[in-house]
Amino acid sequence: MIRDVILAFGIAMSYAVQLSIPGLPFGYSELFLTLWILLSITRILAGGRLEITPALTKLACFWVILTLALGVGSIIGFLTTTLFLDPLLHDTMAYVLLVCVTCLAAAEPNAASRLRRIAWWMIAVANAGFVVQVGLGFGWIHQAGVHPWFWDRFSGWSDNPNQLALYCALLGPLALHLATTTSNPWGRCLGLSSLILTFYVGRLTKSDTYLYTTILACLILLGLRIRAWLTSDGGKVSLSRQLALLFTMAFLPLAVSVAPYAISEAANAEDFAKSLTKDKGGEATAETAALRLQLWDEALDKGARSGSLGLGPGPHLDRPSTVDQQFLPRPFEAHSTILDLYTQGGLISVLALLWILGSAAMSAWGARQDTLVALVASIAVFSAPHLIIRHPIVWFCVTLCLVAGTPQAVPAIVRQRRY
Repeated sequence: MIRDVILAFGIAMSYAVQLSIPGLPFGYSELFLTLWILLSITRILAGGRLEITPALTKLACFWVILTLALGVGSIIGFLTTTLFLDPLLHDTMAYVLLVCVTCLAAAEPNAASRLRRIAWWMIAVANAGFVVQVGLGFGWIHQAGVHPWFWDRFSGWSDNPNQLALYCALLGPLALHLATTTSNPWGRCLGLSSLILTFYVGRLTKSDTYLYTTILACLILLGLRIRAWLTSDGGKVSLSRQLALLFTMAFLPLAVSVAPYAISEAANAEDFAKSLTKDKGGEATAETAALRLQLWDEALDKGARSGSLGLGPGPHLDRPSTVDQQFLPRPFEAHSTILDLYTQGGLISVLALLWILGSAAMSAWGARQDTLVALVASIAVFSAPHLIIRHPIVWFCVTLCLVAGTPQAVPAIVRQRRY
């Protein structure tokens, strides 16, 4: 139980980089994740049991491929360009922590139930933190050294609003999964009620990606639930299912028939969509789009110049010229998981990432866990305009999906008795 709480705290608060430990070069999240790894290794050395499951095998294969790709990229980077040591070490240490956490978590006995218990603790820790951060943001409470606003965007304990938005985007589907798959009515109530605070904090960040991710996840979940409803009860024919199937078949011609009326209202719909984004689709949105396009173009060029082998861990782009460069770091990131990974480990690392995400989605699909499928979709959508591969919550969600859709290993003692 103590290990579960430690891991939950380390993952749920990984975005809280403003909460640093005085005198130490790392934060509370790194401390708790390292402590959990040491406790897990101690349990194994003391004779604790491990289980070799398909989920563990897939994670191990992915990390081996990524390590080799990043190693080759580092050699190419040292030979062809100037590498900055600090970001290289930062990314390397982040990957090492993620390898240890995911593989050890997947190898735990009864990993599915343990990960589920950790997820409940994550939701509790995250929402308690959200309450405190909202209090800080509106001046109800005060905390020295914390700046909860990035201009008019809420960042809480995070370094920038997009980090907080990522955790809101993943904690929402995760809480919904727990709420819809528990038999405890109190747990279901707490899981569903936590969605309100999570969504409120996510909207305070004014992240356009959070909005798009949430909408798409809801649509995917709705479609999957309709599919499950239509195919339930062994496919028995009923009046309600016949009506639903008839409506589904008539949807396309109905949409074509109302298209002229919809076009006439396109301006109003566009204005409504813009009103949901930050700056209402104005200068801030246009500036962000221009910055991203420039960074993505440079990332493709950098990756191609390396022979699609990458340049090693860390950012590799020059400072962008579309915005004020005074406060921007050098080197810079592409702010896209696929493109940043392309510049680090080349095409092989990108294919490995697509494979592990696809495996997680298929595992959740095979387990008939619609909310976990929506969770993987949220990861995919948020990763397009942001670099999220270093965040522990992403890999916890991937591990949860892989474990949920794969059978548990049978211990050796049980096999001997059975045969």
